[in-house]
Amino acid sequence: MPSATLQVCLLASTPNPLSLIYASFRQCYSPGFVGDLWPRLLSGEVSFDEQDRFVQDILESGHHSPIEHVSFTFAVEGVSRALTHQLVRHRLASYSQQSQRYVNESGFDYILPPQIAKIPEAKELFEEFMEQAALTYGRLRELLHHRGRKGAKANEDARFVLPQAAESKIVLSMNCRSLLHFFALRCCERAQWEIRAMAKEMLAICRHELPVVFRTAGPRCEALGFCPEGERFSCGRYPRKT
Repeated sequence: MPSATLQVCLLASTPNPLSLIYASFRQCYSPGFVGDLWPRLLSGEVSFDEQDRFVQDILESGHHSPIEHVSFTFAVEGVSRALTHQLVRHRLASYSQQSQRYVNESGFDYILPPQIAKIPEAKELFEEFMEQAALTYGRLRELLHHRGRKGAKANEDARFVLPQAAESKIVLSMNCRSLLHFFALRCCERAQWEIRAMAKEMLAICRHELPVVFRTAGPRCEALGFCPEGERFSCGRYPRKT
């Protein structure tokens, strides 16, 4: 039952994302048909630098809807059920999560909070509880099995004793506009430490793949130059707007 480590992997993204966003913006402001423009974009007739500058200018005007045509799909492991309960509250997204009903969780990995890990007594208590939870889960599965509830039927009942620290794996897809909103909230210092760490990993990947959209993405304070949170909630990194 080792402590799990966060890993974020990009599985897929929309092909030719810059050109697709450029074409979508062009359609908004052009009387022509971007279907005729598309081959020229793919051939390089319109340079990537020109496309990048145009998209950046339009984004700075506040027009964001065309970036919804581009999406990213990530595989994430080494996260807790506490994290995924927060994650799925972002509704403009698609999720495929490891099932505790169909996957046998005997000897499950878990997420150890750093602040607990810093205190030897707390770490010991936490790990003892994880071990006991695993033993209880296994014993319940065994008892259920002997009463005829096997496989997923045993798992679906025994899983009620699994802690929120139990490690989970999930695949998630979001379009660029949803990702910007996600990063604005979850990269903030007010976000819970675990989902903030995951969001920062995802943001680094997005910036590498599509810098024109994600170059200034992150917590709202970085884009605004001031903290939009109330006085009780500001971390002090940026001055509050008064």
